[in-house]
Amino acid sequence: MLRTLVQPFLLCFVFLYVFPEIGQGIGGLGAAAESAFATILVPGVVGISVMFQGVQSIALSMAQEFGFTREIEDRVQAPCPIWLVAIAKVLSGAAQGVLSAAIVLPIAAVVHAPGVSANLSMHWWLIVTFVPLSCIAMASLGLVLGTTFESRNIGLMFGFIILPITFLGGTYYGYNRLAPLTIGGWHWLQTVVLINPLIYINEGMRAVFTDAPHMPLYVVYPVVFGFAVLFMTIGLHNFRRRVLS
Repeated sequence: MLRTLVQPFLLCFVFLYVFPEIGQGIGGLGAAAESAFATILVPGVVGISVMFQGVQSIALSMAQEFGFTREIEDRVQAPCPIWLVAIAKVLSGAAQGVLSAAIVLPIAAVVHAPGVSANLSMHWWLIVTFVPLSCIAMASLGLVLGTTFESRNIGLMFGFIILPITFLGGTYYGYNRLAPLTIGGWHWLQTVVLINPLIYINEGMRAVFTDAPHMPLYVVYPVVFGFAVLFMTIGLHNFRRRVLS
């Protein structure tokens, strides 16, 4: 819970409580603009929590297990196929992601200055379908990172992979807000961020928890599912290769 709560709580505390209270509004001047920003930020905070939970719960533990002590050898002695051990890790990380979303959402929804509030609207059929799917996708990403980076290079993973995904993942802004950034009429940043799985997850979270503008769900669902399959395939291949090396 400590790992899950610290970052989302600080994001909401600083952006939605401290800034409005000191007159340094985010998203525009006035409570209406700040509430609109809160509506964008709260689902983004849930999405980023799911991502960090999936990556940290799997990638960091696997970096240790594949380290000098080779603790992974104890895991794969279980009477089951090697790939099933990796699947179990992904399902465990996904379950922790679902729990993190359930913990973070109510906290992010209430940590704000007086007069500032996120306009939330629960869409339950999206909650029971999209939230687990996004958690599986991010846990699968954790499997890929955990089987790709050596334990001594785990800091590079955060510097070169996690930070760009976080800041270009639409946590603090909606995808449609990137449209003014153009070069010769080409919406270059909107194009670049399409390779980032977090942008689809955050846009999906806005569809799940708010009525704010978001990417069409007929785009979000297939892309997140595709990322989950891609990451799972690469992760299983890397896991088997690292175990049998």
